[in-house]
Amino acid sequence: MTRLPDFRLETHFSRWEFTARHHLTASDAQTMTMAELLALADTDDRDAFENLSLGYTETFGDPALREVIASTYEHADAEDVICFAGAEEALYLAMNVLLGPGDHAVVLTPNYQAAETVPLALCEVTGVALDPERDWALDLDEVVAAIRPNTRVVSVNFPNNPTGKVIGAAEFTELARLCDRRGIHLFSDEVYRGLERDPARTLPHAADLSERALSLDVTSKSLGLPGLRIGWITCRDRELRSRLERAKHYTTICNAAPSEVLARIALKARGAILARNRALIAANLPLFDRFFDEFADLFEWRAPDGGCVAYPRYLGPEGIEEFCTRLVAEAGVLLLPAGIFRSDLTPTPADRFRIGVGRADPEAGLDAFADWLRARR
Repeated sequence: MTRLPDFRLETHFSRWEFTARHHLTASDAQTMTMAELLALADTDDRDAFENLSLGYTETFGDPALREVIASTYEHADAEDVICFAGAEEALYLAMNVLLGPGDHAVVLTPNYQAAETVPLALCEVTGVALDPERDWALDLDEVVAAIRPNTRVVSVNFPNNPTGKVIGAAEFTELARLCDRRGIHLFSDEVYRGLERDPARTLPHAADLSERALSLDVTSKSLGLPGLRIGWITCRDRELRSRLERAKHYTTICNAAPSEVLARIALKARGAILARNRALIAANLPLFDRFFDEFADLFEWRAPDGGCVAYPRYLGPEGIEEFCTRLVAEAGVLLLPAGIFRSDLTPTPADRFRIGVGRADPEAGLDAFADWLRARR
Protein backbone atom coordinates (compact mmCIF):
# COMPACT_ATOMS: atom_id res chain seq x y z
CA MET A 1 0.00 0.00 0.00
CA THR A 2 1.31 3.45 -0.96
CA ARG A 3 1.50 6.07 1.77
CA LEU A 4 -1.28 8.62 1.45
CA PRO A 5 -0.17 12.17 0.58
CA ASP A 6 -1.01 15.23 2.65
CA PHE A 7 -4.68 16.14 2.35
CA ARG A 8 -4.32 19.53 0.64
CA LEU A 9 -7.78 20.84 1.50
CA GLU A 10 -7.61 19.91 5.17
CA THR A 11 -4.05 21.24 5.48
CA HIS A 12 -5.24 24.52 4.01
CA PHE A 13 -8.24 24.62 6.30
CA SER A 14 -6.07 23.85 9.33
CA ARG A 15 -4.29 27.12 8.62
CA TRP A 16 -7.22 29.33 7.65
CA GLU A 17 -10.69 27.91 8.34
CA PHE A 18 -11.05 29.29 11.85
CA THR A 19 -8.76 32.30 11.54
CA ALA A 20 -9.92 33.96 8.31
CA ARG A 21 -12.54 36.64 8.99
CA HIS A 22 -14.75 35.61 6.08
CA HIS A 23 -15.12 31.92 5.23
CA LEU A 24 -16.44 32.19 1.66
CA THR A 25 -15.52 28.68 0.57
CA ALA A 26 -17.55 26.55 2.97
CA SER A 27 -18.76 23.28 1.49
CA ASP A 28 -21.64 22.74 3.90
CA ALA A 29 -25.04 24.36 4.19
CA GLN A 30 -25.82 26.62 7.13
CA THR A 31 -25.87 24.66 10.39
CA MET A 32 -28.18 24.97 13.37
CA THR A 33 -27.83 24.91 17.13
CA MET A 34 -28.51 21.95 19.34
CA ALA A 35 -31.64 23.68 20.63
CA GLU A 36 -32.91 24.23 17.08
CA LEU A 37 -32.36 20.60 16.17
CA LEU A 38 -33.96 19.26 19.34
CA ALA A 39 -36.97 21.46 18.67
CA LEU A 40 -37.58 19.29 15.59
CA ALA A 41 -37.62 16.07 17.61
CA ASP A 42 -40.74 14.08 18.31
CA THR A 43 -41.47 13.01 21.89
CA ASP A 44 -39.87 9.58 21.54
CA ASP A 45 -36.62 10.91 20.10
CA ARG A 46 -36.38 13.72 22.65
CA ASP A 47 -36.84 11.18 25.45
CA ALA A 48 -34.27 8.91 23.81
CA PHE A 49 -31.75 11.73 23.73
CA GLU A 50 -32.36 12.94 27.27
CA ASN A 51 -32.22 9.43 28.74
CA LEU A 52 -29.48 8.08 26.52
CA SER A 53 -27.08 5.52 27.95
CA LEU A 54 -23.54 6.45 26.95
CA GLY A 55 -22.31 2.96 26.28
CA TYR A 56 -21.06 1.34 23.10
CA THR A 57 -23.40 1.26 20.12
CA GLU A 58 -23.84 -1.25 17.30
CA THR A 59 -21.12 -1.28 14.64
CA PHE A 60 -23.69 -1.14 11.83
CA GLY A 61 -25.30 1.88 13.51
CA ASP A 62 -28.34 2.50 15.67
CA PRO A 63 -31.17 0.31 14.28
CA ALA A 64 -33.70 3.16 14.49
CA LEU A 65 -31.32 5.48 12.62
CA ARG A 66 -30.79 2.88 9.92
CA GLU A 67 -34.55 2.54 9.53
CA VAL A 68 -34.91 6.28 8.98
CA ILE A 69 -32.03 6.33 6.50
CA ALA A 70 -33.51 3.40 4.57
CA SER A 71 -36.83 5.23 4.30
CA THR A 72 -35.14 7.84 2.08
CA TYR A 73 -34.46 5.15 -0.58
CA GLU A 74 -36.95 3.36 -2.82
CA HIS A 75 -35.42 -0.11 -2.78
CA ALA A 76 -33.39 -0.36 0.42
CA ASP A 77 -34.19 -1.41 3.95
CA ALA A 78 -32.35 -0.98 7.23
CA GLU A 79 -30.24 -4.10 6.63
CA ASP A 80 -28.72 -2.40 3.58
CA VAL A 81 -27.37 0.55 5.61
CA ILE A 82 -24.14 0.84 7.59
CA CYS A 83 -23.22 4.02 9.44
CA PHE A 84 -19.78 5.60 9.82
CA ALA A 85 -18.05 8.50 11.54
CA GLY A 86 -18.66 10.89 8.66
CA ALA A 87 -18.33 10.36 4.93
CA GLU A 88 -14.53 10.25 4.98
CA GLU A 89 -14.38 7.06 7.04
CA ALA A 90 -17.01 5.51 4.80
CA LEU A 91 -15.09 6.37 1.62
CA TYR A 92 -11.77 5.21 3.05
CA LEU A 93 -13.07 1.85 4.24
CA ALA A 94 -15.16 1.21 1.13
CA MET A 95 -12.15 1.66 -1.14
CA ASN A 96 -10.04 -0.61 1.08
CA VAL A 97 -12.74 -3.28 0.97
CA LEU A 98 -13.38 -3.02 -2.76
CA LEU A 99 -9.84 -2.56 -4.10
CA GLY A 100 -6.47 -4.21 -3.79
CA PRO A 101 -3.27 -4.93 -5.72
CA GLY A 102 -4.06 -6.04 -9.24
CA ASP A 103 -7.36 -4.17 -9.33
CA HIS A 104 -8.26 -1.02 -11.24
CA ALA A 105 -10.61 1.89 -10.54
CA VAL A 106 -12.07 4.76 -12.57
CA VAL A 107 -12.49 8.10 -10.79
CA LEU A 108 -14.10 11.29 -12.05
CA THR A 109 -12.18 14.57 -11.78
CA PRO A 110 -12.16 17.19 -10.35
CA ASN A 111 -13.06 15.69 -7.02
CA TYR A 112 -12.74 15.60 -3.27
CA GLN A 113 -9.10 14.55 -2.92
CA ALA A 114 -9.71 11.32 -1.00
CA ALA A 115 -11.86 10.01 -3.85
CA GLU A 116 -8.65 9.87 -5.89
CA THR A 117 -5.80 9.39 -3.44
CA VAL A 118 -7.29 6.52 -1.45
CA PRO A 119 -7.80 4.31 -4.54
CA LEU A 120 -4.36 5.35 -5.84
CA ALA A 121 -2.82 4.03 -2.64
CA LEU A 122 -4.41 0.64 -3.33
CA CYS A 123 -4.32 -0.02 -7.08
CA GLU A 124 -4.10 1.49 -10.55
CA VAL A 125 -6.57 4.30 -11.23
CA THR A 126 -7.72 6.02 -14.42
CA GLY A 127 -9.27 9.46 -14.32
CA VAL A 128 -12.17 10.68 -16.44
CA ALA A 129 -12.46 14.47 -16.44
CA LEU A 130 -15.65 16.48 -16.47
CA ASP A 131 -15.31 18.94 -19.36
CA PRO A 132 -15.19 22.59 -18.20
CA GLU A 133 -15.71 23.80 -21.77
CA ARG A 134 -19.03 21.94 -21.98
CA ASP A 135 -20.49 22.94 -18.63
CA TRP A 136 -18.59 20.15 -16.86
CA ALA A 137 -20.26 17.49 -19.01
CA LEU A 138 -19.52 13.81 -18.43
CA ASP A 139 -18.68 11.76 -21.53
CA LEU A 140 -19.86 8.21 -20.91
CA ASP A 141 -17.79 7.03 -23.86
CA GLU A 142 -14.69 8.14 -21.94
CA VAL A 143 -15.83 6.08 -18.96
CA VAL A 144 -16.26 3.05 -21.22
CA ALA A 145 -12.81 3.62 -22.72
CA ALA A 146 -11.26 3.82 -19.25
CA ILE A 147 -12.70 0.49 -18.07
CA ARG A 148 -10.38 -2.52 -18.05
CA PRO A 149 -11.05 -6.22 -17.44
CA ASN A 150 -9.84 -5.75 -13.83
CA THR A 151 -11.87 -2.60 -13.11
CA ARG A 152 -13.69 -3.05 -9.82
CA VAL A 153 -14.97 0.47 -9.04
CA VAL A 154 -16.24 3.53 -10.89
CA SER A 155 -16.36 6.47 -8.47
CA VAL A 156 -18.53 9.54 -9.12
CA ASN A 157 -19.86 12.55 -7.20
CA PHE A 158 -23.05 14.45 -8.13
CA PRO A 159 -23.87 17.19 -7.29
CA ASN A 160 -20.16 17.56 -7.79
CA ASN A 161 -17.63 19.10 -5.43
CA PRO A 162 -16.16 21.54 -6.43
CA THR A 163 -18.12 22.33 -9.63
CA GLY A 164 -21.75 21.99 -8.51
CA LYS A 165 -22.49 19.95 -11.65
CA VAL A 166 -25.49 17.60 -11.86
CA ILE A 167 -25.65 15.34 -14.90
CA GLY A 168 -28.91 14.10 -16.40
CA ALA A 169 -30.86 11.27 -14.79
CA ALA A 170 -30.75 9.27 -18.03
CA GLU A 171 -26.94 9.52 -18.11
CA PHE A 172 -26.68 8.49 -14.48
CA THR A 173 -28.98 5.55 -14.99
CA GLU A 174 -26.99 4.45 -18.04
CA LEU A 175 -23.79 4.71 -15.98
CA ALA A 176 -25.28 2.38 -13.35
CA ARG A 177 -26.37 -0.09 -16.06
CA LEU A 178 -22.94 0.08 -17.68
CA CYS A 179 -21.30 -0.81 -14.36
CA ASP A 180 -23.75 -3.67 -13.82
CA ARG A 181 -23.05 -5.11 -17.26
CA ARG A 182 -19.32 -5.12 -16.49
CA GLY A 183 -19.64 -6.44 -12.92
CA ILE A 184 -18.33 -3.15 -11.50
CA HIS A 185 -19.35 -1.44 -8.28
CA LEU A 186 -20.60 2.10 -8.86
CA PHE A 187 -19.50 4.20 -5.87
CA SER A 188 -21.72 7.27 -5.80
CA ASP A 189 -20.90 10.18 -3.48
CA GLU A 190 -24.33 11.74 -2.92
CA VAL A 191 -23.55 14.06 0.00
CA TYR A 192 -25.10 17.11 -1.73
CA ARG A 193 -28.24 15.35 -2.87
CA GLY A 194 -31.35 17.37 -2.01
CA LEU A 195 -29.83 20.78 -2.71
CA GLU A 196 -30.51 20.86 -6.44
CA ARG A 197 -31.68 24.30 -7.64
CA ASP A 198 -34.30 22.50 -9.72
CA PRO A 199 -35.67 19.58 -7.65
CA ALA A 200 -36.66 17.86 -10.91
CA ARG A 201 -32.94 17.35 -11.56
CA THR A 202 -32.40 15.30 -8.40
CA LEU A 203 -30.70 12.07 -9.45
CA PRO A 204 -31.90 8.68 -8.26
CA HIS A 205 -29.82 7.04 -5.56
CA ALA A 206 -27.26 4.72 -7.12
CA ALA A 207 -28.24 2.09 -4.55
CA ASP A 208 -31.79 2.20 -5.91
CA LEU A 209 -30.56 1.64 -9.46
CA SER A 210 -28.28 -1.31 -8.77
CA GLU A 211 -27.79 -3.98 -6.11
CA ARG A 212 -24.01 -3.63 -6.61
CA ALA A 213 -23.89 0.15 -6.26
CA LEU A 214 -22.88 2.00 -3.10
CA SER A 215 -24.55 5.30 -2.19
CA LEU A 216 -22.54 7.49 0.18
CA ASP A 217 -24.27 10.17 2.24
CA VAL A 218 -23.70 12.17 5.42
CA THR A 219 -25.38 14.68 7.72
CA SER A 220 -22.62 17.23 7.04
CA LYS A 221 -23.39 18.81 3.67
CA SER A 222 -27.02 19.06 2.55
CA LEU A 223 -28.33 18.97 6.12
CA GLY A 224 -25.60 21.32 7.39
CA LEU A 225 -24.76 19.23 10.47
CA PRO A 226 -21.06 18.31 10.16
CA GLY A 227 -20.61 18.38 13.93
CA LEU A 228 -22.62 15.18 14.24
CA ARG A 229 -19.98 13.20 12.28
CA ILE A 230 -22.52 10.68 10.98
CA GLY A 231 -22.25 9.26 7.48
CA TRP A 232 -23.52 6.07 5.88
CA ILE A 233 -23.29 3.76 2.91
CA THR A 234 -26.38 2.12 1.49
CA CYS A 235 -25.77 -1.01 -0.59
CA ARG A 236 -28.07 -3.94 -1.28
CA ASP A 237 -25.13 -6.37 -1.58
CA ARG A 238 -25.34 -7.87 1.92
CA GLU A 239 -22.02 -9.71 1.67
CA LEU A 240 -20.27 -6.45 0.82
CA ARG A 241 -22.06 -4.69 3.64
CA SER A 242 -20.72 -7.35 6.04
CA ARG A 243 -17.19 -6.74 4.77
CA LEU A 244 -17.65 -3.04 5.45
CA GLU A 245 -18.65 -3.81 9.02
CA ARG A 246 -15.56 -5.95 9.57
CA ALA A 247 -13.38 -3.16 8.19
CA LYS A 248 -14.98 -0.68 10.57
CA HIS A 249 -13.83 -2.86 13.48
CA TYR A 250 -10.34 -1.50 12.77
CA THR A 251 -11.32 2.18 12.83
CA THR A 252 -14.11 3.67 14.92
CA ILE A 253 -15.79 0.33 15.87
CA CYS A 254 -19.05 2.20 16.51
CA ASN A 255 -20.44 5.72 16.32
CA ALA A 256 -21.13 8.19 19.11
CA ALA A 257 -24.53 7.40 20.62
CA PRO A 258 -25.63 11.06 21.02
CA SER A 259 -24.76 11.78 17.40
CA GLU A 260 -26.80 8.83 16.17
CA VAL A 261 -29.92 10.01 18.01
CA LEU A 262 -29.42 13.57 16.77
CA ALA A 263 -28.91 12.30 13.23
CA ARG A 264 -32.17 10.37 13.55
CA ILE A 265 -33.96 13.57 14.53
CA ALA A 266 -32.40 15.44 11.60
CA LEU A 267 -33.31 12.79 9.06
CA LYS A 268 -36.90 12.63 10.25
CA ALA A 269 -37.02 16.40 9.72
CA ARG A 270 -35.05 16.11 6.47
CA GLY A 271 -37.75 17.67 4.30
CA ALA A 272 -37.96 20.82 6.40
CA ILE A 273 -34.19 21.17 6.78
CA LEU A 274 -33.54 20.72 3.06
CA ALA A 275 -36.30 23.19 2.19
CA ARG A 276 -34.72 25.74 4.53
CA ASN A 277 -31.28 25.20 3.01
CA ARG A 278 -32.52 25.36 -0.59
CA ALA A 279 -34.32 28.62 0.24
CA LEU A 280 -31.14 30.02 1.77
CA ILE A 281 -29.11 29.16 -1.34
CA ALA A 282 -31.82 30.64 -3.58
CA ALA A 283 -31.71 33.87 -1.57
CA ASN A 284 -27.91 33.95 -1.62
CA LEU A 285 -27.38 33.37 -5.34
CA PRO A 286 -28.59 36.85 -6.44
CA LEU A 287 -25.97 38.33 -4.08
CA PHE A 288 -23.27 36.31 -5.78
CA ASP A 289 -24.69 37.16 -9.21
CA ARG A 290 -24.44 40.88 -8.44
CA PHE A 291 -20.91 40.52 -7.11
CA PHE A 292 -19.67 38.69 -10.17
CA ASP A 293 -21.57 41.03 -12.50
CA GLU A 294 -19.63 43.97 -11.06
CA PHE A 295 -16.34 42.19 -11.65
CA ALA A 296 -17.17 40.48 -14.93
CA ASP A 297 -13.76 41.50 -16.28
CA LEU A 298 -12.11 39.38 -13.58
CA PHE A 299 -14.35 36.34 -13.25
CA GLU A 300 -16.41 33.89 -15.27
CA TRP A 301 -19.28 32.87 -12.99
CA ARG A 302 -21.90 30.18 -13.19
CA ALA A 303 -24.23 29.19 -10.34
CA PRO A 304 -24.12 25.52 -9.35
CA ASP A 305 -26.75 23.04 -10.54
CA GLY A 306 -26.85 21.61 -7.06
CA GLY A 307 -25.05 21.58 -3.75
CA CYS A 308 -23.65 24.68 -2.11
CA VAL A 309 -20.31 25.21 -3.87
CA ALA A 310 -19.41 26.73 -7.23
CA TYR A 311 -16.17 26.85 -9.21
CA PRO A 312 -15.73 30.21 -11.00
CA ARG A 313 -12.85 31.02 -13.34
CA TYR A 314 -10.40 33.80 -12.50
CA LEU A 315 -9.43 35.96 -15.49
CA GLY A 316 -6.96 38.30 -13.79
CA PRO A 317 -3.27 38.74 -14.54
CA GLU A 318 -1.71 36.77 -11.68
CA GLY A 319 -2.33 33.09 -11.05
CA ILE A 320 -5.22 31.95 -8.89
CA GLU A 321 -2.89 30.62 -6.19
CA GLU A 322 -1.28 34.04 -5.66
CA PHE A 323 -4.68 35.72 -5.92
CA CYS A 324 -6.22 33.59 -3.16
CA THR A 325 -3.14 33.87 -0.96
CA ARG A 326 -3.20 37.67 -1.12
CA LEU A 327 -6.97 37.81 -0.66
CA VAL A 328 -6.98 35.92 2.62
CA ALA A 329 -3.86 37.65 3.93
CA GLU A 330 -4.96 41.19 3.07
CA ALA A 331 -8.77 41.04 3.24
CA GLY A 332 -9.39 38.01 5.43
CA VAL A 333 -11.52 36.34 2.74
CA LEU A 334 -10.95 32.61 2.37
CA LEU A 335 -11.37 30.87 -1.00
CA LEU A 336 -9.95 27.56 -2.23
CA PRO A 337 -7.70 27.88 -5.30
CA ALA A 338 -7.59 25.30 -8.09
CA GLY A 339 -4.38 23.75 -6.76
CA ILE A 340 -6.37 22.23 -3.93
CA PHE A 341 -8.35 20.27 -6.53
CA ARG A 342 -5.52 19.34 -8.89
CA SER A 343 -5.43 15.73 -10.00
CA ASP A 344 -2.68 13.24 -10.70
CA LEU A 345 -5.08 11.44 -13.05
CA THR A 346 -6.16 14.10 -15.55
CA PRO A 347 -5.45 17.72 -16.39
CA THR A 348 -7.65 20.04 -14.32
CA PRO A 349 -8.23 23.78 -14.78
CA ALA A 350 -5.60 25.88 -13.02
CA ASP A 351 -7.60 29.14 -13.07
CA ARG A 352 -10.59 28.24 -10.88
CA PHE A 353 -11.51 28.65 -7.23
CA ARG A 354 -14.20 27.19 -5.01
CA ILE A 355 -16.71 29.51 -3.39
CA GLY A 356 -19.52 28.50 -1.04
CA VAL A 357 -23.10 29.72 -1.42
CA GLY A 358 -24.85 27.82 1.37
CA ARG A 359 -24.03 29.80 4.49
CA ALA A 360 -26.23 32.51 6.00
CA ASP A 361 -25.34 36.19 5.61
CA PRO A 362 -22.55 36.08 3.01
CA GLU A 363 -22.82 39.85 2.50
CA ALA A 364 -19.96 40.75 4.86
CA GLY A 365 -17.56 38.43 3.06
CA LEU A 366 -18.66 39.58 -0.38
CA ASP A 367 -18.35 43.23 0.69
CA ALA A 368 -14.83 42.67 1.98
CA PHE A 369 -13.96 40.84 -1.23
CA ALA A 370 -15.41 43.66 -3.36
CA ASP A 371 -13.66 46.40 -1.37
CA TRP A 372 -10.33 44.63 -1.82
CA LEU A 373 -10.87 44.27 -5.57
CA ARG A 374 -11.91 47.94 -5.96
CA ALA A 375 -8.80 49.07 -4.10
CA ARG A 376 -6.64 47.12 -6.57
CA ARG A 377 -8.10 48.85 -9.62
